[in-house]
This record gives sequence, C-alpha cells and structure tokens, in this order.
Amino acid sequence: MEKKSFVEFILDFYRYMREYEISLVYEGEITQPIIKAFLSLTETKMMQQEEPGAVQRKVFHVMVECLQNVSKYSDSSIEQNYLYAGMGVFIVTRSAKEYCITTGNSMEKGKIDELKKTLEYINSLDKEALNELYKKQIKESQLHEKGGAGLGFIDIKRKTGNNLSYEFMAIDDEFTFFILTSSVSRI
Repeated sequence: MEKKSFVEFILDFYRYMREYEISLVYEGEITQPIIKAFLSLTETKMMQQEEPGAVQRKVFHVMVECLQNVSKYSDSSIEQNYLYAGMGVFIVTRSAKEYCITTGNSMEKGKIDELKKTLEYINSLDKEALNELYKKQIKESQLHEKGGAGLGFIDIKRKTGNNLSYEFMAIDDEFTFFILTSSVSRI
C-alpha cells in the first residue's frame, strides 16, 4: 500500500471510530493478559465518562464472557499458517443508549447449524426460562473439552436482558467468521 493511501485509510478509520464512538478495537490472539488489559482500558474510559457502576459491571461481565468465548473457541483446527488461525476481533462501541461489545472468530462451517440453533433458542427465552436453563446447565452439563459448560451465551443474555445478535460470514469453503454482538443498555 502506498504511503498516501495508508494515511488516508488511517484518517478515514479515525473518522469512522469517532462517528460510531468506537472506544476499543483489537485484532489478534485473545489471551488472559490481553483480556485484563482490555478491562483496565475500558474501566478507565468509563470512569472518565462517569458511567454508572451498574452499567460498568454489566459491560465488564459481557466483555469477559465474549472474550473468553473467542479465546476458548476460536477454531484451532485451522492450519497455523492460515490467515484466521486462532485469531479474533474485539470491538467496543458506545452510543447514547447502549454499549455494544462485538467479537468475531473463525470456525468450521460444519458447526454453524448447532451454534445457530443454540443462539436462536437462547434468544427465544424470557428471563425466567433463561434462569432455569442456566441452573439446569450448571447441574447437568458436562464440561466441554475446551472448558466451560456452554453457559457464556446464556449468561450474557441474562445479564443484559437483550438478545444476542450474530452473523456468519463465509471465509472459504470450509470456514466461516462468527460475529457476535451483545448490547448493554446505558439507560
């Protein structure tokens, strides 16, 4: 990329970030030290903006759940030299009404139907049914090989009260990019 077009890209990206109030954007491997750094950065920014404690706690909780999902489930079956192997994206935006926490990671296309079914089911449940499902999962579920009992998505909806927004975007014939957006109300 030539220097001028790169500088123009940076300026356009900056304008886009300001317009959509993107306070944090990251692409790369998601590790525990990186998660801690994101939480610290977000805490500082939210304190500067005098965000209420309840909103801060919900945003932190959703960030941790979303980032742990990327860290645990970013498809490691992809060849290591493959562009998306073990990588993820993480974006936090803020508007007058809400914070949006968006993550994205690669996964095998063969896993889409099961994940979509799970997300649709979670989105269909009301608060009481979600709490019951959460309790049932804790009592009856066995841990997945990568850890956890599949509680992250349930817990995000329980904490935010909002449906999980998601998309699958094809990378190639075998892999897709899974994008999850969770919103936390500021009002």
